[in-house]
Amino acid sequence: MEVLGAIFSSIFLVGLVFFQGNADPVEDKRALLDFVSNFPHSRSLNWNESSPVCNHWTGVTCSEDNSRVIALRLPGVGFDGPIPPNTISRLSDLQVLSLRSNVITGNFPSDLAELKNLSFLYLQFNNFSGPLPSDFSVWKNLTIINLSNNGFNGSIPYSLSNLTQLAGLNLANNSLSGEIPDLNLPKLQLLNLSNNDLNGTVPKSLRRFPRLMFSGNNVSFENLPPNLPPVFPPSPETYPKPRNSAGLGETALLGIIIAGGVLGVVAFVFLVLVCCLRRKREDELLSGKLQKGEMSPEKVISRNQDANNRLFFFEGCNYAFDLEDLLRASAEILGKGTFGMAYKAILEDATTVVVKRLKEVSSGKRDFEQQMELVGGIRHENVVELKAYYYSKDEKLMVYDYYSQGSVSALLHGKRGEDRIPLDWDSRLRIAIGAARGIARIHLENAGKLVHGNLKSSNIFLNSKQYGCVSDVGLATVMSSLAPPISRAAGYRAPEVTDTRKAAQPSDVYSFGVVLLELLTGKSPIHTTAGDEIVHLVRWVHSVVREEWTAEVFDLELMRYPNIEEEMVEMLQIAMSCVVRMPDQRPKMPEVVKLIENVRRLDTEKQPSSGNKSGSSTPPQLVVVGTESCVSK
Repeated sequence: MEVLGAIFSSIFLVGLVFFQGNADPVEDKRALLDFVSNFPHSRSLNWNESSPVCNHWTGVTCSEDNSRVIALRLPGVGFDGPIPPNTISRLSDLQVLSLRSNVITGNFPSDLAELKNLSFLYLQFNNFSGPLPSDFSVWKNLTIINLSNNGFNGSIPYSLSNLTQLAGLNLANNSLSGEIPDLNLPKLQLLNLSNNDLNGTVPKSLRRFPRLMFSGNNVSFENLPPNLPPVFPPSPETYPKPRNSAGLGETALLGIIIAGGVLGVVAFVFLVLVCCLRRKREDELLSGKLQKGEMSPEKVISRNQDANNRLFFFEGCNYAFDLEDLLRASAEILGKGTFGMAYKAILEDATTVVVKRLKEVSSGKRDFEQQMELVGGIRHENVVELKAYYYSKDEKLMVYDYYSQGSVSALLHGKRGEDRIPLDWDSRLRIAIGAARGIARIHLENAGKLVHGNLKSSNIFLNSKQYGCVSDVGLATVMSSLAPPISRAAGYRAPEVTDTRKAAQPSDVYSFGVVLLELLTGKSPIHTTAGDEIVHLVRWVHSVVREEWTAEVFDLELMRYPNIEEEMVEMLQIAMSCVVRMPDQRPKMPEVVKLIENVRRLDTEKQPSSGNKSGSSTPPQLVVVGTESCVSK
């Protein structure tokens, strides 16, 4: 019995340890709920009593065993007022605190003295005031301190010199006065004290930093180096890593870190966002030009700028990042489209988003914002949701979720060869049905007046159910450019758009018809033959149909699937009705949806790809009425 008792006791203890290791950090959860419930904010957070904290709550990172909260990152959430006392201070294992780009007021929060493990502190771009803490020694592990763009006054505490791990200190754009203390910090790699009321001379220990970092003060620049870009420490907000983001540190270290817009790391494409803006201060938000009082790499929002120039998130979006995060992100080009460049950005918490940088926007700020509000309000499973946007004189950005499978264009026209996995007929049907439903939904918006305006296979993705999902909605209304006449994108353009340069819902129907032809043929809307002859897909398909029906029109990759000829012919008839030359002869999108759904009622769980309507191996004849109108001249 004693042996059995010992065994059961061991099992109980093991179970208890396992349970505790996987349970929520109860005390930290309560502290966070108290924090957010007592702190007014404009953006909603997915924090509630019933949901787990770790790997779920926006902006929260836990330790590997999920026992404690170790990072809290809530930039740009719209916090307004002083930090509630006795809330964050209860997160005793907190290592990273980022509350930048909010509207937080009051003195430096004294409660933070309880956070003995704090390593990275980001409170920039708020409305803090009063003196800095006299004793920074309580935070022995501090590596990065950014308190820039606030209203702190008084002197710079000499106790900062006790922070032996400090690698970055940014106190720019405050109202600090007095002399600069002799901060003998060997690990300090970034220092910015610009635009304060400091005086005297720069201490010898800090003379290795360029004079720009002391500009905007009444200090002597004697014996200071010229304005060369300082070396920034390793991207601080990559540490500590959440449990489900192994390798994040290495990725984020590749992020774009710029000092005052001086081109340091040309390899990363988001540098374009910085180097393009060389305008006046009041119109700059991502400026690549060093100016007095502007801190880089964290120059995001000037205190003199309109707060509406911040990244605007739509209701229900739980992303926790701001423009500064986008600048820091590891980024790669996804593609260049008619209206701008698209980037894949991997943020500090391993969140991956797509950022579209628009070019040649013709509308003003008010019209642009109204259009974004209209587009951002669409909630449909076949329309890619716009998560956020940003507008300034020189930059217009749109933020979307990232779809890992890539666009339909990439799936159709990617590498073709022995190793290629072809896009089967069932998949193409789902793409067509989903995209049609998405466009039909778009056409209902704005009292039935909203137009997509730039529909093409590179703007269609696969949702979680593998149906087509339409992106880049409504941009034609605010843009001034059209695709070059020989580009692939021009092959989607309805004839009347070439003449009027104005898209409408019938032209969306035409573009969708081209997408259907693309799915059926596997060919781009404008492509070249082996002899460098330019071929327009609509004209080519029409010529084949007009002469005599032949299977040559269909993608060879589809010919391996049995018993689908009848369905392909039906789809071809629908496509041809969409690309007739006269806009008033094209069907409406709700009608197109019904026609495609009637090709086959897809049941994704039960319907095999070969379960089609016809068992005949002979291609049926295609009958198209009024084929002359199908020619796109």
